[in-house]
Amino acid sequence: MSSSRSAIAATLVVTSVALAGCAPVLTVLGVGGASAVNHTLSGIAYKTFTEPLPKVRAASIGALGRMGLKLDSARSEGGNDVVTAGGKDREIEIVLEPISASTTRIRVIARSATIFYDSATATEIIVQTERALARMREET
Repeated sequence: MSSSRSAIAATLVVTSVALAGCAPVLTVLGVGGASAVNHTLSGIAYKTFTEPLPKVRAASIGALGRMGLKLDSARSEGGNDVVTAGGKDREIEIVLEPISASTTRIRVIARSATIFYDSATATEIIVQTERALARMREET
């Protein structure tokens, strides 16, 4: 390996170790101020909505359909609702956690066919869920 490749590899290792010590939460600013989606360094996106769990579940399933992702299952597990779906080389898991009767936290994990997480797709599912909730509010 050439010395420049060794230097790049060493820099990547040092940067990775340094980032691992940082708080694992980043804010995605490109989504808009009030509708920011948070995600961890592991690629898990999450957001809390001031909506009851049944509405957020319906909106998230609608978002999957809008994005052309195939719904695999929807079940209750440990007090949470878990929705799974798939797309081309993607496995999607949505966990809906009721914080209160009118507040729900959504966590989305999108895994690619390899070992990598797809935080862009996870974030887009949350953005589309938020848009579906807005449409539901407009209809009522």
